[in-house]
Amino acid sequence: MLKLKRYLLVVKPGIIFGNLVATIGGYFLAAQGQFNLALFTATVIGLSLIVASGCAFNNYIDRDIDSRMERTKNRVTVTGVISVAQTLSHACVLGIAGFVTLAVWTNWVAVAFAAFGFVIYVGVYSLYMKRHSVYGTLVGSLSGAVPPVVGYCAVAGQFDTGALILLVMFSLWQMPHSYAIAIFRYKDYEAANIPVLPVVHGIHHAKSHIVGYIIAFAFAAVMLSFSGYVGFGYLAVAVATSVWWLHMAIKGYRKNNDDVAWARQVFFASIFIITALSVAMAVDSHIGPVAVASI
Repeated sequence: MLKLKRYLLVVKPGIIFGNLVATIGGYFLAAQGQFNLALFTATVIGLSLIVASGCAFNNYIDRDIDSRMERTKNRVTVTGVISVAQTLSHACVLGIAGFVTLAVWTNWVAVAFAAFGFVIYVGVYSLYMKRHSVYGTLVGSLSGAVPPVVGYCAVAGQFDTGALILLVMFSLWQMPHSYAIAIFRYKDYEAANIPVLPVVHGIHHAKSHIVGYIIAFAFAAVMLSFSGYVGFGYLAVAVATSVWWLHMAIKGYRKNNDDVAWARQVFFASIFIITALSVAMAVDSHIGPVAVASI
């Protein structure tokens, strides 16, 4: 059992689950009430396997960094619980299985975006940008925004306005979410010499970016309603949660503010908000301008 557990831990189950929720939201947004169990299952399983593969590759690449960070020093790739060869073979098998599943059961648009996200995360972000550029977070946000787009395109069979809004919306959400982590894990990132914004330009500068990105995210989120993809129920959730998140972010400017505690609040609020919006877009979608492909 312990031998099997290491294969689970190396793929970061929490990240897989978070991406799964976003994928389901994108799927049901495009489905507009037309549910196909086989397509849904293949989309969810295929993308989850690809995300798991990306996480395993990331753990392999980041072994040296992880060993210098308190949060990650006990990862199985650092402690040696799982070998390099086992990690790489596991990542390859998961990736191949995921892409084959999507290729057989969905469409080339969904497969293309899954590949785009995978290459960005593993090849561009993990191998280079994370270690060398303050813009690594921005580049990485593109891969984090792919799951709902894949879920959407698996149904719609095309990259249209709805898919574009999802890509922009989830990319913008990634920024305050990631900067909040970098603030309350500041010492870890500093010790590992990772050039995230709070370390390179200071926490105050990062706070301004967090507020700006939350405002941009709010505008992107409500565009799903204004474009006719979802109803007023979703709009109410989007406005309420965005205002709440923005109000929380602005509190970071108070004198004698506990930046670590504040950043944790912003981070956990971000998880709640994106989950709430994913659920809202799934249950409040209706026939709009999207052309649902025949399944």
